[in-house]
Amino acid sequence: MLLRPQLPPTTMTTHHPTAVTGSSPVTHPAARPCACQHPQPAARRALPTPSTQAVAAVLLGGVVLTALLAAVAVTAISVAVAAVVLRSLLTSQRHHS
Repeated sequence: MLLRPQLPPTTMTTHHPTAVTGSSPVTHPAARPCACQHPQPAARRALPTPSTQAVAAVLLGGVVLTALLAAVAVTAISVAVAAVVLRSLLTSQRHHS
């Protein structure tokens, strides 16, 4: 009983047969609701809406962090290029001496 799906109770349903012609529609009685007590679902609380200042602060923080990350990446690349140039100069100086 726990895992069996059940259809919700409906009001009067009308069935229109397609194979039989010339007959009146068949009317089914409405399903009776059960007498047991079902717990009501908990009411859902609405999420608070963020203020404009909070959104602006988050966007500004994201822009600042992105700029810092870009600056660190550019610095790392320039240090790597400088290391390769110095290594090349030192290697060429050792071979000529």
